Amino acid sequence: MTLPSFLRRWLPTLALATLSLIWGYTWVLSKQSLAYAPPFAFAAERCVGGAIALFVVLKLLGKPMKLQAPRATIAIALTQVAGFMVFQTWALVEGGPGKTAVLIFTMPIWTLLMAWLILGERVRGGQWLAAASTLTGLILIIEPWDMHTSLFSKFLGVMAALCWATGSILIKRLRSRVPVDLFTLTAWQMALGAIPLLILATLVPERPTEWAPHFIGLLAFISVVSTGMCWWLWSYILDRVPAWEASLSVLGTPVVAILSSRLTLGEEFKVLEVTGILLIGGGLLLLSLLGWAASKRAAAVGRGHKAS
Repeated sequence: MTLPSFLRRWLPTLALATLSLIWGYTWVLSKQSLAYAPPFAFAAERCVGGAIALFVVLKLLGKPMKLQAPRATIAIALTQVAGFMVFQTWALVEGGPGKTAVLIFTMPIWTLLMAWLILGERVRGGQWLAAASTLTGLILIIEPWDMHTSLFSKFLGVMAALCWATGSILIKRLRSRVPVDLFTLTAWQMALGAIPLLILATLVPERPTEWAPHFIGLLAFISVVSTGMCWWLWSYILDRVPAWEASLSVLGTPVVAILSSRLTLGEEFKVLEVTGILLIGGGLLLLSLLGWAASKRAAAVGRGHKAS
């Protein structure tokens, strides 16, 4: 089935909106899950569940199961899955689930720099305004001048961001060289990335997981949807837009996380948080409008070539 051209143009934007909504609300669900499972065991459990779900879907869709580009896939698995999950979880343990964990969303800054140096992607024109708006909004949400956690916990949050950014760049570079299937790549990176997490969960002394029905339901959703499906969506988005643009767009996730947390727990919004949310929303809207204008220009040029 061939989708209309206008729908194909908006698919990455729809994917990003879906990703932000699911990942944002997953922060609330993850906090609930940690009441039943210790942090490192929970990280391993969600990745194993995500990998199993992806391989089942691969089999049902008849997609290739064979591991392609093993070295590149292992590098992606160790950075974007294992490294990201380890540092994110460790940051939660050391600094709590507050602003320290949100430091992982400094990822767009590192991705923008890496994309420029490694992929040759450039930010141009109005894109700078969108980047400045979203990153300023992120700073207002994080409030780096008012973080009372330890320097080590902040370091862990930034390391998680660097792992995520590195994995994103590796996916872009791999797809530019080898036509690997995105679903297969996501399944293998999840499976390979789960191995170090399982080893770590075994070695680190933690309380046992409480397999209550509520936790099983939470884990099923987080594993299948938030981890498996959403990491595939992330790879799909990276395949269709510049890495820096995709990373900026995913800043909708902390916005959804804050809104979900405040509304669920009945907490009051802070002025800086609201300002940050508005700046991020404005930046993302500008990115969408710039993308829409670029696609219209490309379509007009294409029609001009056909007419001539």
